[in-house]
Amino acid sequence: MRELKVMVVGAYGFFGSRLVARLARQSGLHIVVAGRSASAAQALVESLAPGACSSLSHAVVDVMAPGLEDRLKALEVDALIHTSGPFQGQDYRVALACAQAGVHYVDLADGRDFVCGIDVLDPQAKAAGVLLLSGASSVPALSSAVVDALASGMARVSDIDIGISPGNRTDRGLSTVAAILSYCGKPLPGLGQQALIGWLRSYGHDYPAPVGRRLLSACDIPDLALLPPRYAGNPSIRFGAGLELSFLQRGMNAMAWLAHRGLVQDWSVHARRLKRMADWFKNWGSDAGAMHVTVGGLDAKGQACQRGWVLMAGSGDGPYVPTLAACALVRKLAAGAPLEPGARPCMGLLTLQDFVAEAQGLDIQIREIA
Repeated sequence: MRELKVMVVGAYGFFGSRLVARLARQSGLHIVVAGRSASAAQALVESLAPGACSSLSHAVVDVMAPGLEDRLKALEVDALIHTSGPFQGQDYRVALACAQAGVHYVDLADGRDFVCGIDVLDPQAKAAGVLLLSGASSVPALSSAVVDALASGMARVSDIDIGISPGNRTDRGLSTVAAILSYCGKPLPGLGQQALIGWLRSYGHDYPAPVGRRLLSACDIPDLALLPPRYAGNPSIRFGAGLELSFLQRGMNAMAWLAHRGLVQDWSVHARRLKRMADWFKNWGSDAGAMHVTVGGLDAKGQACQRGWVLMAGSGDGPYVPTLAACALVRKLAAGAPLEPGARPCMGLLTLQDFVAEAQGLDIQIREIA
């Protein structure tokens, strides 16, 4: 049986390297470690090859350069996973090249406009018989799977609350920092009369030990647009992200105020410098992070109910969470699962159990809570 050939773009980057490490545990795959640096790609292959269940190779590929379609055909790639963010401001040239080459496409984007707009390529995806999936990350892939599970059997969903707070000692990628800063101090679109400003204010949320109480601030994610029409009741939705160290969180609030006042145009252009400053405090706090989802509404009998879910990540394993959806999708493609071709946000294709299975071997606990 032929191995499924999966190219990971940005494979030696922050999320890419973690994704390749998880994929290498699957048999029946040939993983192409791809990027613009041959030495970095080769080093990752050499570090993983001894214990890998899959076969690995590397290739020098610049997905933003012309000729990607021909390159994918020459390498006989079956699926491409795009991990090179930030996706805010990117176009769909990589996904389009995949459709033209007859290759499945998956990305780890969490930018609202990028994820929600991928369906513009639906005609090309269906004509080619491939999947073009955006948002195979913590949001909306995991978050929607959780809400699907919690909302099952409910007659009406009235509100959804989602939050993510990584441990301060957990590694953070530059592209993630840039993405967060891109909407710091800017209005979050499509939220009715609330007129929320990204990162402007904080609110508290209590997680189980050892994470404890964390401050969260409003952030822009695809779920804000995608989840309300998905459930009976067109629920209101809140999403917050937070930093473990409260003074860094308050610093983000102050930065948001400056941007909201027009004193700073775009904090993301300072991402490298700000990440370096935050790293001064890298040894403070813990390596424990968490994600929560709470769903409120009416049960099948019309009684008010609230259901909750939490993910706890320790040992610095939090950054693996955004890679779990792509791992589960590759597993399904390799098994020949019937996945309907088309271009769409990554929702409804994975169950919560798929994520639980992919988290095996990591310091990640997932459970429903009262």
